[in-house]
Amino acid sequence: MELKIKTMAEYAAEGKAPEILFWVGCAGSFDDRAKKITKAFCKILNKIGVEFAVLGQEEGCTGDPAKRAGNEFVFQMMALTNIEILNAYEVRKIVTACPHCFNTLKNEYPSLGGNYEVVHHTQLLKDLMQQGRLKVEGGKFEGKKITFHDPCYLGRANDEYEAPRDLLKKLDAELVEMKRCKQNGLCCGAGGGQMFKEPEKGYTDINIERTKEALEENPQVIATGCPFCMTMITDGVKHFNSTVEVKDIAELLAEVDDL
Repeated sequence: MELKIKTMAEYAAEGKAPEILFWVGCAGSFDDRAKKITKAFCKILNKIGVEFAVLGQEEGCTGDPAKRAGNEFVFQMMALTNIEILNAYEVRKIVTACPHCFNTLKNEYPSLGGNYEVVHHTQLLKDLMQQGRLKVEGGKFEGKKITFHDPCYLGRANDEYEAPRDLLKKLDAELVEMKRCKQNGLCCGAGGGQMFKEPEKGYTDINIERTKEALEENPQVIATGCPFCMTMITDGVKHFNSTVEVKDIAELLAEVDDL
């Protein structure tokens, strides 16, 4: 299936505007594993006829890593640059597959003049499903066990637990919950900066601890909705020499239709 992705600049040149801007994020743009999530999500939107665009070369980092590291000055420089571009295109609605981008765009950009409706890709896909635009028939996963790891910036930070689970239930798989899930979910460690540095001394790495909890449920698939979590959990699965797949929800939905 050919992947057609237009930029906001191309829409503007035609005097048009898309339904939604897809904020790809640094991971979805540059990380080889996360690129597969980006492609899967775009294939779904293309198939069901959702008009969307990306910023392409005009998209910069939201500034989330700088802010979490304590550099407010760099964060505001990055944010203001992005806001200027978004406002110039009169963007109203943004979707992103990264909960870190989602949280920053939704909760931290408004005070700097960036006011947009921001949704996580699982929220958009659930809405499209409820509207009847996205039809999910998940026979391919029937009888398979799937456990879902809650990304911190989607769950505890923004109180969204049901959208990803509602999508997974449509796959006809058996959704099994880890002992620590939803409000009590355990962070994979990436949100705390462990993805970018060596861990502090302790009895175990946090992503290993979290992956162990997932594997205890004997799933065929560990599902997530965050490229950072994807990296941490995948490393954990490799640590245990496990053959369990780690997949983003968009990838699972794309697999149903062999996109």
